[in-house]
Amino acid sequence: MRIGILLFEGVDLLDVGGPYEVFLTASRLAVRAGNDAPFEVVTIAATGHSVTSYGGMGLVASSDVATAGALDVLVVPGTIDLDARLADAAFLADVGALAAHAELVTSVCTGAFFLGAVGLLKGQPWTTHWEDIDLLASRIGTTGATRGARWVDAGSVVTSGGLSCGLDMALHLVERLAGRALAEATARQIDYHWRE
Repeated sequence: MRIGILLFEGVDLLDVGGPYEVFLTASRLAVRAGNDAPFEVVTIAATGHSVTSYGGMGLVASSDVATAGALDVLVVPGTIDLDARLADAAFLADVGALAAHAELVTSVCTGAFFLGAVGLLKGQPWTTHWEDIDLLASRIGTTGATRGARWVDAGSVVTSGGLSCGLDMALHLVERLAGRALAEATARQIDYHWRE
């Protein structure tokens, strides 16, 4: 399965790194056990070049949006500077375009705002960082707002709470897509207490 993680200027580092590490570790453990790697992880940015995450760390994309191709899973991370991203029509168009070519669309933390902005949260349950639930609800309507959840699986869209919740959501996706045993082994390997 092909996992695409979206990169952009000001992206939250843990929103990217948490799911990235979970999927890489799950594949490594599967190969170690004599099986095929279940996940290929790619990073995607508008131009395919490097971006600077919140706080200043540089990240390099492995693909640009135009050539990313079909994805089994799209991971849309969040950011501190929501207003800048939400005002960027080209960025939102990229989110919509990538989502249209993904079987499953997910968000970490305030990444849910971008899914909401392109209409992917209508009529279904969702969550985001606990501090931002009311703000997102005011923008897209209160229907579906789920408080206190580490992640919410609504079928073709999965949203997660703040920052470290991306680890929990990614482990949930490993379970959903590759089985409970691999998800538990992955949580053990990264020494993470998986909160369901």
